[in-house]
Amino acid sequence: SSWRNPMSHRRIHIEVAYALPERQKILALLVEPGTTIGEAIEQSGIKDHFEGLEISDDMVGIFGHRKSLDEVLSEGDRVEIYRPLIADPKEVRRERARGGSG
Repeated sequence: SSWRNPMSHRRIHIEVAYALPERQKILALLVEPGTTIGEAIEQSGIKDHFEGLEISDDMVGIFGHRKSLDEVLSEGDRVEIYRPLIADPKEVRRERARGGSG
């Protein structure tokens, strides 16, 4: 019979988010069940919005919890791409100076 369970192939709604200090982008998309974080990032096209955006395993997560690129997504997940934490020594000194010593 050609009857199919409509739930068996329902795509899921997810978001892919990346933020810079001056701007952020949140892209909503529909993906196939079983889609991983890495696949969702590719499908979202978010790299086209941020020149030179390189994504590695230690800089992605879902709702603030670090995950790997092969983590499978669930309905409603928001994939977050974190910036590499490259501390600018001048900025670190400035923060310390601002904070004072007492």
